[in-house]
Formats: sequence, structure tokens, C-alpha cells
Amino acid sequence: MRVLIRAVKHIYKQPLCNAASRERSIASSSEGSGLLQPRHEKLIFCSTAELSQGLGGNVEAIHGYRETERERWGVMCTAVLERLRTVAFPKGSTLLGPVHVLDLDKAGYIKPHIDSVKFCGTTIAGLSLLSDSIMRLVKEDDAAQWLDLLLPRRSLYILRDQARYKFTHEILRDEDSVFDGQRVPRQRRISVICRNLPS
Repeated sequence: MRVLIRAVKHIYKQPLCNAASRERSIASSSEGSGLLQPRHEKLIFCSTAELSQGLGGNVEAIHGYRETERERWGVMCTAVLERLRTVAFPKGSTLLGPVHVLDLDKAGYIKPHIDSVKFCGTTIAGLSLLSDSIMRLVKEDDAAQWLDLLLPRRSLYILRDQARYKFTHEILRDEDSVFDGQRVPRQRRISVICRNLPS
């Protein structure tokens, strides 16, 4: 809870969605990608430029973790979650009630998976807290097509449509955490995840 409150204070100081200062080729094709203003200029590194342009705007096999779901939040946390939902989900979406909180150990990782269509709709949105990390998306039927998404701590990621249904997603192990040739050390990571319900 303290971690989320600190993130809330940070988020309130800057706009939740600010794609203007990022390169056009890195996932700003819709109404902003939903990421907070990052410390790193480049957030996406892909197998091809076409994949970056086509998938960037759309942007639980887990080891070493704890998780919980919460329905009730404090006033500040509720305000942040409301801003997240406004940015991430189509107007009128029915959201999955409890918010999923995942605490990933430094040595933990999330293996490649696609969330079940039985329990999750078109969109997944998550706040990444405590540590920078790398999310890798790989096309389910063509492993040569992949995309690495840099998730700076206190950033918001959104997976929707193609990214949600056609690509697996995973959080890389610390020892594999390299983005565009640069090492990105990963520590303990907490993610606060919202989903909409299947239609």
C-alpha cells in the first residue's frame, strides 16, 4: 500500500499520458500509449519497424511471486486507479471487479502467456512499481516477430487488441533483462493490474 501511495504522489505531479516527447515510432499511434513520461527516451525495441508501428499502439505463468486482489483502496489510490481506467479502457467497458496486485521477487519472472479470454476482455493495463523491467511480446504463431517494451518504474502499460490476443507477454528474468543492447537491472517489482470483462 505504501508503494502505491508513493506512486500516486509521483503520478499526480505529471500527466498520466504524455506521448509528445517520445519518438513517433515507439508506440504512440493511438491517443497516447498510456505510459507515464519516462526517464528513458526509447521504450520499444522490435524485430521490425513494421511490427513496432502496427503493434505499438495496442500495447499466468509466474515464478517467485506473491499476489492478491483488492476491491477497496484509499482515497488517493482510488483516484489513480480511476485515471488509469479512463486512459486504458474503452468508454462503457465493464471492468473486472477486484484489482490484481502482483509482487514479483528480484529472482522471479513471468513466463510467456496470453491471458484467458474466459476471464479477461480486450484490454489489460498495469502500473509497474519499484523497479524498471522489460516486457517481451512474441507473436504466437511466428516467434521471429517480437517486441520488447521497457517499463520504467512508475509507468503504465496497456495491452489491447492484437497485443492482447495474438502475442504472448512475459516479464524477463533479471539476468535476461537487456533492452536494445543495454542492461536494465531488475529488482523486486510490484504491478497493479486492471482488466475489463469479456464482451
